[in-house]
Amino acid sequence: MVTIKDIARESGYSVSTVSRVLNHRNDVSPDAKKRIEEVVAEYHFVPNNNAKHLKQSNSKSIGVLVKGISNMLFASIVEEIQRMIEKTDYTVVVSYLDEDDDEVEQALLLCRERKPLGLLFLGGNPEYFKKGFAKVDLPCVLVTNLADKMDFSNLSSVATDDVAAAKCAVDALFEAGHQKIGILGGDIEKSYTSHLRFEGCLESFGEHGRPFFPELCYEKARFSYGSAYRGMERLLRKYPDLTAVFAMSDVMAIGAIRALRDMDYRIPEDISVIGFDGTDLAEYYNPKLATIKQQYQTLATRSVEILFGQIELKKDRVHEIVPFEFVSGESIQKI
Repeated sequence: MVTIKDIARESGYSVSTVSRVLNHRNDVSPDAKKRIEEVVAEYHFVPNNNAKHLKQSNSKSIGVLVKGISNMLFASIVEEIQRMIEKTDYTVVVSYLDEDDDEVEQALLLCRERKPLGLLFLGGNPEYFKKGFAKVDLPCVLVTNLADKMDFSNLSSVATDDVAAAKCAVDALFEAGHQKIGILGGDIEKSYTSHLRFEGCLESFGEHGRPFFPELCYEKARFSYGSAYRGMERLLRKYPDLTAVFAMSDVMAIGAIRALRDMDYRIPEDISVIGFDGTDLAEYYNPKLATIKQQYQTLATRSVEILFGQIELKKDRVHEIVPFEFVSGESIQKI
């Protein structure tokens, strides 16, 4: 019998992307939708709606709220979470949000509709948690952002140290001899992840005795290829003599490189680029992308283990930092 995993393998897309197409979600690229629908037709695949509805009504479910539909790191984490939970008698309900959405508000809605036993938040804004999380009365884990400064007894967290990791990325550019460094990142007022990585950039500039002028060095973009492409164009217009760019995600870095190449810049001969996340695409991109590699498998594994410990064994909240790794790649050149 053909399964959703078979469709994912044949189409070349993730299980979560196939699921969104089968559920007629609009947060899928036209190319992905077309390819997946072709494979579905070829294999005469029919989703088992009865099984799906039984699963959704099953009280032993775990809700996963994912911020950002273009986040490749989150896609890898979701797949690992699904793989782990499929081995248990729990089911998974995945909800995708825009990167600016209020994840706590969506969590309350999910709790009312599906009544999960626990929640995993992939990405989160502390302001939303401060405003509404007190209404959530079940075990939760915030993944990729630390929640140790939020005083909620039912909220644990597993994260990379974004400040230290971003500082490491910019340090690598300074150590390669670059002095004119541009930053491509999210809205630091709305994106907590961007705010933390911005702090890491400031620390690196300070340690290397370089002034940081946000109006010149920093350009805001969403975490998507197209937005990063346009952001890179804007950054270069206002900072035309930059020699290196730190992009706050691999997706952003690849969008930026495409923009630079379209403007006839060579990477890394003319401009060096480093990303953040360490996705598979970074390893196979040309040039191989320099990046900060997050341990997505550990982030996923520990988040599920901690959540199950709270649900089944009533364990106390836990806050863990998972180490990151600098990957030199081929997109940085010394000057």
